Amino acid sequence: MAQKVHAKHILVDKREHARQLKQEISEGKEEFEELAKEKSDCPSGKKGGDLGWFGRGKMAKPFERKAFDLDKGEISDPVETQFGYHLIKKVDEK
Repeated sequence: MAQKVHAKHILVDKREHARQLKQEISEGKEEFEELAKEKSDCPSGKKGGDLGWFGRGKMAKPFERKAFDLDKGEISDPVETQFGYHLIKKVDEK
């Protein structure tokens, strides 16, 4: 079982906006990192949404659960936390 995850995310305030961004990525119209730079409400957006490595207990619970559950390279459906709606991309795990 992974102890740490390296993830990127895009944070927006509406579920529908997150769904729309996911669709653009899925259809190959946009790159995840570029959308993070353009659309994310999180300061990490400037770095393409990169949150670096984190262990359990460091992120909001719904975010953490999804980040650890994803396969490497997979992008989540919108995940709601107290901060808004996240698209999470799992980069790696260890």
